[in-house]
This record gives sequence, C-alpha cells and structure tokens, in this order.
Amino acid sequence: MGSSQESTFSSASAAAQVNASALDLLPVYAKELIAGGAAGAFAKTAVAPLERVKILLQTRTEGFQSLGILQSLRKLWQYEGVRGFYKGNGASVLRIVPYAALHYMTYEQYRCWILNNFAPSVGTGPVVDLLAGSAAGGTAVLCTYPLDLARTKLAYQVSNVGQSGNALGNSGQQQTYNGIKDVFKTVYKEGGARSLYRGVGDLKYNFQSQACPTLIGILPYAGLKFYIYEDLKSRVPEDYKKSVILKLSCGALAGLFGQTLTYPLDVVRRQMQVQSKQPQNSCDGFRIKGTYQGLLLIIRCQGWRQLFAGLSLNYVKVVPSVAIGFTTYDMMKALLGVPPRERVHASGASK
Repeated sequence: MGSSQESTFSSASAAAQVNASALDLLPVYAKELIAGGAAGAFAKTAVAPLERVKILLQTRTEGFQSLGILQSLRKLWQYEGVRGFYKGNGASVLRIVPYAALHYMTYEQYRCWILNNFAPSVGTGPVVDLLAGSAAGGTAVLCTYPLDLARTKLAYQVSNVGQSGNALGNSGQQQTYNGIKDVFKTVYKEGGARSLYRGVGDLKYNFQSQACPTLIGILPYAGLKFYIYEDLKSRVPEDYKKSVILKLSCGALAGLFGQTLTYPLDVVRRQMQVQSKQPQNSCDGFRIKGTYQGLLLIIRCQGWRQLFAGLSLNYVKVVPSVAIGFTTYDMMKALLGVPPRERVHASGASK
C-alpha cells in the first residue's frame, strides 16, 4: 500500500517537473502572448453587457437613443434575455484574445527595442511606454480589425424592437447575421476584402478623409494607456508596488483618461462600420468617408453631444476592463515566470 502511494506521488511529482520544464522552454514572447490573451479575454467578458449597450448608444439604434444604462440593460433582458447581454461577445473574445496577446507582447518588444537602440535620445521614462504602446496598438488593430467589425455588426442588431421583421426598428430592409462566419461572408460579398477593413481608413486619400478613425483613435489611446499606467506605478512607494488594489487603481485611471481624449474617434468608427445598414435621410444624404469629415457630419446632423454618446457608460466599462486587463497581465506574467522587466533591460539583451 505504501509503495503504491509512493509511486503515485512520484508520478505526480515527475509530471509537475515535466510541465515546469516545458513552460521554461517557452520563449519570453510566447509567455507574453499567453498572458496578454488571457488578460484580454477575462477583462472583455467581465464587461460584455456594458459593451453591448455602449455600441447600441453609439450607433443610435432605435429604441435605445434616450435610455440610460439600467433601462437599456432592462430592455435587452426583455427582448433577448441573458443571451442578449453577450450578443457579439463571441466575436469580441475571438478578437480580443489575439488583439490583447499581440498588443501586450509587441508593447514589450517595442519597448525593449526602443530602450536598446534609442535610450540616449528618448530616455528610459514613461515616454518610452507612450511610443511602444502606440506602435503596439497599431500593430494589433491592423491584425484583428475584421473581427472587431464582425463584433460591431452582431451587437448592432436587436431582435423584436420596432417594426415586425426588422431587427433594428429602422425603415427599409435590414441585413441580419447568424454569426461571425455569416458576417464575413456577407461583408466580403458586398465589397471584397476592402470592406472587411471599413473604418480603418480610406484607400483614396484627400484633405477631408486622409485620416483613419481606427488607427488615429488607437494610437494615442494605446500609448496614453501604457504611459499613464507605468507612470502612476512608478510613483507608488516600493512597499506597495505589489498591491493588487493599487494596480487596479492605476489601470482604471489610465483607461479613463485615455478614453476621454479619444472617444469621439471611436464614435466615428462605429458609425462608419454600420452606416451601410442605416437608412438615408435629408441630413444623411452622404456618408462618412473619413475622420475629419465624419466628425463634422455628426456634429452638424446629430449634435456635438453624439460624439460622446455612451461615454458615461464607457467610464463604467473602462474602470473594470482596463484595470482587470493590466492586473491580470501582470499576474499571468508572474505565474508563467516572465523575467521582471528591469532585469531584462538591465542586461541590455533583447527579449
């Protein structure tokens, strides 16, 4: 009996050693990919109901324009039940896992590269985080944008609101989608591969539409988010640097400040993504073709307040989302045995 127990314990110990050895064999960038993907999925699912309501407010879906957060959640529950809170979340998680994985990993890689090659010029302070975060945000969004488009289109359609047989309650025939694959097939048929990147930027550049709402929005937001988070953490006394509460607080402030500055660009992007499904009217006779033109058009036709529609909800969403994301990422890095950033850079070696 004793020998049997000893054999079991020995087998378990050997298996643990094998798993630990396999984990140690992973390169640092692979561990950062895993940590970033886990952080993104966990944070995104936690705030999925608020994300759904935010998109409905941004895109002026009929029946939701004048509602508050609680009323919107109650109406979604009434028409679609619990599943309504998470409509589009499958596409959102599929997008956020590679997006967050690339975002965090490329941020670390860009940061290391900048420090190793341009430290005398830019220093070693939070400015490095601003540059690395912006570059990482652009890289991640270009790689995952079609999934973001699918998430928006799925979240935009609301069942049984407005006229019978019309998912959006708007006049005219509206397209409904049965899932991510259906979105890709339909959008591709409408305009080819270019339509999968609607809202990223225009292929025809001119004075009014030379800037793309997605990239112009994500570059400063991603950079500011990392800049503020790392700057706030650097000001925390050494005895409290491992405090989860302080990390959550730093992440929340970083998300709030970054979102406030870049939110109007997100509204332009959302309306650009769904405008082919909205009816035209006298004010909407022409469509959003670029960032600057889109901002002016929304102000003229919908009022400047529309540029901040859903922002209060975004505050409620960003506080837990960014805070949970940063904190989970730091904890996952420790769990996976990623070397402390200072130790990596102190050696002067690239990761």
